Amino acid sequence: MAGRIEDYALIGDMQTAALVCRDGTADWLCLPRFDSHAVFAGLLGTEENGFWRLGPAHASSACPPDADRRRYRGDSLILESEWDTPRGTVRVTDFMPPRDGAPQLIRIVEGVTGRVPMRSALRERFSYGRVTPWVHKVDGRTVAVAGPDSVWLDTAVDTFGEDLTTYSDFTVGPGERVAFTISWEASHKEPPAIPEPENALAATEDFWREWVEQCTYHGPYREAVVRSLITLKALTYAPTGGIVAAPTTSLPEDIGGSRNWDYRYTWLRDAAITLSSLLRTGYREEARAWREWLLRAVAGDPENLQIMYGIAGERELGEAELDWLPGYENSTPVRVGNGAAGQLQLDVYGEVTEALHLAHMSGLARSDYASLLQLKLIHYLEGHWNQPDEGIWEVRGPRRHFVHSKVMAWVAVDRTIKLIESGDAEGPLERWRALREEIHRDVCEKGYDKDRNTFTQSYGSTELDASLLLIPQMGFLPPDDKRVIGTVEAIQRELSTSDGFVLRYPTAGTVAGVDGLEGDEGAFLACSFWLADDLAMIGRVDEARRLFEKLLSLRNDLGLLAEEWDPRLQRQVGNFPQAFSHVPLIDTALRLTASGAYGG
Repeated sequence: MAGRIEDYALIGDMQTAALVCRDGTADWLCLPRFDSHAVFAGLLGTEENGFWRLGPAHASSACPPDADRRRYRGDSLILESEWDTPRGTVRVTDFMPPRDGAPQLIRIVEGVTGRVPMRSALRERFSYGRVTPWVHKVDGRTVAVAGPDSVWLDTAVDTFGEDLTTYSDFTVGPGERVAFTISWEASHKEPPAIPEPENALAATEDFWREWVEQCTYHGPYREAVVRSLITLKALTYAPTGGIVAAPTTSLPEDIGGSRNWDYRYTWLRDAAITLSSLLRTGYREEARAWREWLLRAVAGDPENLQIMYGIAGERELGEAELDWLPGYENSTPVRVGNGAAGQLQLDVYGEVTEALHLAHMSGLARSDYASLLQLKLIHYLEGHWNQPDEGIWEVRGPRRHFVHSKVMAWVAVDRTIKLIESGDAEGPLERWRALREEIHRDVCEKGYDKDRNTFTQSYGSTELDASLLLIPQMGFLPPDDKRVIGTVEAIQRELSTSDGFVLRYPTAGTVAGVDGLEGDEGAFLACSFWLADDLAMIGRVDEARRLFEKLLSLRNDLGLLAEEWDPRLQRQVGNFPQAFSHVPLIDTALRLTASGAYGG
């Protein structure tokens, strides 16, 4: 059985990523890209679906011991796990070097004290755990081959096969080091180069140290901010600049339920807010790369802007179910692809335009095509902003006139007007000023409940929605407007859990609700950070700080967050780690630091 979601560590090479559990088991790895088929899919099934365990030899492989300690080495993505055993202490260092050739997962065992018996158990299963490869030796190397894939195992210790698994049994003493490397290569090509684990380790540490040194944030929450930035960098597909929402699929929002989605794609919304956080902390190169990715992804067809694309800009993301996988803690179905790619979500136009505006204001080199794209998006919005859509939360029920979508349409027009006013673009300024005013008036008249003094989820609805917390953050209304304060207080009353965290919107349990789905979900962490932001903006800074630091306490021991927090089970749920959780963490830290609202 897979570990709890928060029991996992992330390692990656900015093209794919692996999740390693506390017991030393890599239960998730897609090769060669984030969105490729998994080689280890035990996270969504059983050990029969692929895993790699490396740790102290144990009498029961079904219950291996957890590491007594684990940490990332400094500000890096190099994981160190240590076990104290009756025979001594041993350390395993796991990492994936930034890629220069074949993707590699390297694991180095180091004796600390005593002499510790160790075991490596490697079971590769291609095609998300469905295909058992042919494992054999080639020139002293162990290779697993099936269809287009080959994975090569290199180690100095002996290996043997048993029960369709490759094992190594060995012992390490103080100062002794034993390395294992798996490398992927297309099966029709020459074998990958023989790895040099120690050199790769040094180069990986240098890479992360140099990258983190670019960070311009030096406030009181630096540890949390830097770990979140490293996580966002790890979720960036280096060849194109695309940013995945998470490196996993189908980790459930409701344990045992059906709210299971594939997040290994680039949502324009998630990527745009990630760009904002990177720019605000000094990472201009990542911002430039994302802008270039965006321009390629939508090239030639901005009127049919999708809400998400593949990491190289692919448009076809057809959704399918993997019925041979039982799902994480029996949460089915397991999905790959994402049918929401074809939805209409008008808020995306606002997020993309806001990101382009921020890049422009931050001094990123001017792009004529970026300005042209922005103008084309507004021409499209002129005729479509007043349509119903599926909204920020990708509801699978009927389309509605979501207030957040209208607010973000206003943002798109507002930021484009500012671009024209700066002299860097030309457009029908007076016409778009009138459009901006029309959208603003429409939202305030149709999306606001005067009796309750709060904006609502959609026109004519009485429901609330946490996305309304973005109204002051986007500048739609000032923080001291009574309607903003009323909305913040209403969301605290009606959408907060007993822990003080925030639900996205009411769910309906056993019947289909506004989102068209059965079941409930946990508190959405991004929304809880948004509440902390709003509290600070309306002057309740001590309350904002307390909520923010409570949210920080939900991170696992390595500083990672999933999408949601289940207040009933007191555990993280949803895909992991989640960019949409780490981005607002950074933003709230910056806001609280600027306001001086922090303890100590």
